[in-house]
Amino acid sequence: MVTPMHQHPAQLALRSLADPAVASHSQRFFKTGKGEYGEGDRFLGVRVPLIRQVAKTHQNSSINEILGILKSSWHEERLLALIMLVSRFQRPKANSQRTLIYRAYLKHTRYINNWDLVDSSAYQIVGAYLFDKDRSQLDRLAKSEILWERRIAIIATYFFIKHNQFDETIRLSSILLSDPEDLLHKAVGWMLREIGNRDRAVLNKFLASYNSSMPRTMLRYAIEKHSKEERLRLLKGESSSPASSRPHA
Repeated sequence: MVTPMHQHPAQLALRSLADPAVASHSQRFFKTGKGEYGEGDRFLGVRVPLIRQVAKTHQNSSINEILGILKSSWHEERLLALIMLVSRFQRPKANSQRTLIYRAYLKHTRYINNWDLVDSSAYQIVGAYLFDKDRSQLDRLAKSEILWERRIAIIATYFFIKHNQFDETIRLSSILLSDPEDLLHKAVGWMLREIGNRDRAVLNKFLASYNSSMPRTMLRYAIEKHSKEERLRLLKGESSSPASSRPHA
């Protein structure tokens, strides 16, 4: 934890907004109990819109300062740091810093240790950086023993999906089919659904190969936009109907 004399002004601003009631709810929502995925995490009790306001106010902080905040034991401060990093990465004149930010992000994954922290930063930094580069780093992340690194891998592909590139998501989804973690099943299902929102035929082709063996949570997330009849058919392990394979705008 950052000691008081070394607290960044953004951290002081965030702590002034702390709400014990919100913190108590967050600790339950993010599963911080013994044996749960967020075990031991600490919350100030600051909602995301306020965190984004603080990030905007302190957007000119240096990358080293932001990384210092990322090492905080407070969940919201780590989220604040990631929002600030994304903002720095997305600046029009940030080309010279993007490699530095990307490498720092991967070096500090131990602090990106809950689903909201991953989802708020992985595709905006990792996906965006790798878009026009070799993507083998995603395979290494997908095979990591660390749950959150595996989630970073699949969520990073959301950037590719937004540009109608689906191959990486499909490939990593097949790698993660046997993952034991429900949080990964949800993430993969979400990314598959995003593919289906853009091209239902691509999604249905994947489902035709794997729907009988996919974890049920993953499948349910993937087919949320299918009709009720299609969902029931797929959950029974049957193939999609030909009509459902037409691309969707």
